[in-house]
Amino acid sequence: MLRVCSKAWSLSQPSIPHGAAATADSPAVLAAPAPADRGVGVRAAGLLAVSTVAQAEGVFFVEPKDGATVSNPVHVVFGIEGMTIARAGTMTEGTGHHHLLIDGAPMPKGEVIPATDKSLHFGKGQTETILTLPPGDHMLTLQFGNGAHRSYGAELSQTITVHVQ
Repeated sequence: MLRVCSKAWSLSQPSIPHGAAATADSPAVLAAPAPADRGVGVRAAGLLAVSTVAQAEGVFFVEPKDGATVSNPVHVVFGIEGMTIARAGTMTEGTGHHHLLIDGAPMPKGEVIPATDKSLHFGKGQTETILTLPPGDHMLTLQFGNGAHRSYGAELSQTITVHVQ
C-alpha cells in the first residue's frame, strides 16, 4: 500500500492554472591568486578574479540522499536549478513544477506525465512531500514538467534509490 500526504497536494486537483513561485538563482564569486612562474621567478601577487558561475539546469533530491535507509513516513524535499517553479497551467518558458515517480524511470521529453498513485503531481508548486512506502528498496524519480504536465525529459530528472525499513 502506498500512501501520500502533503499539506498542499491533492491527487483530485492535479492542475491549478495560475500563480508562480520563487527561483533558485544565486551567482558565486571566485577568488583566484595568480600562479607563480617557477622558471623566471615572476610572481603576480594579489590578482583577484571575480566571476559569476553559470548554474546548470537540473532537478535534485535535497532529501533523502541516494542509497539512504529511511523509515516511514518518508520526508522528500525537491530542488531545482536553472528553472522557475510555477503552478500547473503556467506556460511561461523556463517554468514548470515537480512530479515524483515512485518505482518509475524518467519520462521522455514532451510526453505527458500521468497522474496515478505512483506518479505524483505537485502542480501547486510544492517542493516537498511526505510518503508512506512499503518496506524494501524503491526507486524515486524526480521529473520536472511544464504547465501542461509535459516532461522536460531525462535532463531535468534525477533518480535515486532508497531502502525503507
